Amino acid sequence: MRPRETLTDKQDKRLLEVRLACPDITRACDLARAFADLVRHRRGHLLLEWIRQAEQDAPKPMQGFAGFLRQDLGAVTAGLTLSWSSGVVEGHVNRVKTLKRAMYGRASFELLRTRILTRLEG
Repeated sequence: MRPRETLTDKQDKRLLEVRLACPDITRACDLARAFADLVRHRRGHLLLEWIRQAEQDAPKPMQGFAGFLRQDLGAVTAGLTLSWSSGVVEGHVNRVKTLKRAMYGRASFELLRTRILTRLEG
């Protein structure tokens, strides 16, 4: 998935061998690189065209992925276009859930609250 220019000569050679051996892998690789480019460069306006290509002639798993993207096209396009991100919030939610799981059945809500607030302050 890395950009082609970052591959070592050995990796590039191996990738070429695999691509020559299987047309499905070649198509999947091309579509995956195109999708990675959409994500890296925030080209959400090209997403619908990528989905059409993937649904048309990609291997089945990639067609399924494209179908899921189509189901929430507006949100995915916004995520690939806008500079806003909920990543920080999601990180905090994940941290709170981890603390909660670690303390499950062992402590009260007050201790959980104290641990969460202590972490936010520190």
